[in-house]
Amino acid sequence: MRALVAAATGLAVAFAVVLTLTALGTPSGGTSPKPLLTTVPEHP
Repeated sequence: MRALVAAATGLAVAFAVVLTLTALGTPSGGTSPKPLLTTVPEHP
């Protein structure tokens, strides 16, 4: 019985976190205009 209560509590907390993040919306982030260095420099 204790495991059932713990599972229900965890599910309720997870659902509340999802609803909170949905209400806040996605953050307005941007990407960097500079490309990342993906090539390995040649060895001397």
